[in-house]
Amino acid sequence: MEYRDLGRTGIKVSALCLGTYNFGGMTPDGPARQIMRTAVDAGINFFDTADSYFSGESERIVGRFLRDAGLRDAVFLTSKVYYGTGDGPNDAGLSRHHVIEACEASLRRLQTDHLDLYLTHRMAMSIPIEETLSALTDLVRRGKVRYIGCSTHPAWAVVEAILVSEMRGYARYVMESPPYNILDRRIENELIPMCQRYGVGISPWSPLAMGMLAGRYAVGGSFPEGSRAAANSRAWLLLTAPGVIRPPPPSPRACSISWDRFSCTPRNPRSSSGSRSS
Repeated sequence: MEYRDLGRTGIKVSALCLGTYNFGGMTPDGPARQIMRTAVDAGINFFDTADSYFSGESERIVGRFLRDAGLRDAVFLTSKVYYGTGDGPNDAGLSRHHVIEACEASLRRLQTDHLDLYLTHRMAMSIPIEETLSALTDLVRRGKVRYIGCSTHPAWAVVEAILVSEMRGYARYVMESPPYNILDRRIENELIPMCQRYGVGISPWSPLAMGMLAGRYAVGGSFPEGSRAAANSRAWLLLTAPGVIRPPPPSPRACSISWDRFSCTPRNPRSSSGSRSS
């Protein structure tokens, strides 16, 4: 396994990260444990989950596995905050209240005393970035979180957060996690150059385009009604560009992940436990 620097932190993480979006849903506990064991045996030391994945069940499964296998210290563990985890008006978003409460709940589900990396899962346009960063900084200072980052943020929002952190002495985003695959290359325009400039790591999600690049669709055919591919405006490429999407061996899945892995330097493509990573 190849290991890469996580941004400018000095932390070494595997070039592939195990996404656990399907754990607790399409992937129950038993198969999820097999996937995690296979990942660890292959040298993967970077696991990604979130409090919103199947109402926290993904975190519970990951936490039980790491506890039972005695691997917590061997795995760089990531979780996220933003989406609703309850029915109350303050059970979502990036307010100080929700960030701190959500982190404590994730720690309980994961059965650990700290998160190695805590990401803001999406932007909260109605909440000042100072509110969120101050809460995340408090979590870092309390030892609950080692590093912080963000997911699916535009380049300008990451730069804004970095500038505010430098001005206020807050913890700094060390990683951005954007969607990135052969069908969705938008981050090449601004986000990747920005991350290279400011030393921010990149860990893309959905390298297989939520299953559309997994080799399941026949060239010249059609997509099943109700499938993710049928609802995606770029999926027609699967049926019209066989030389790119369906090359000779290795498999389409391996080709897609390899392309995502090597198309730019400062990031770690996230592999998926199923048809979707996170």
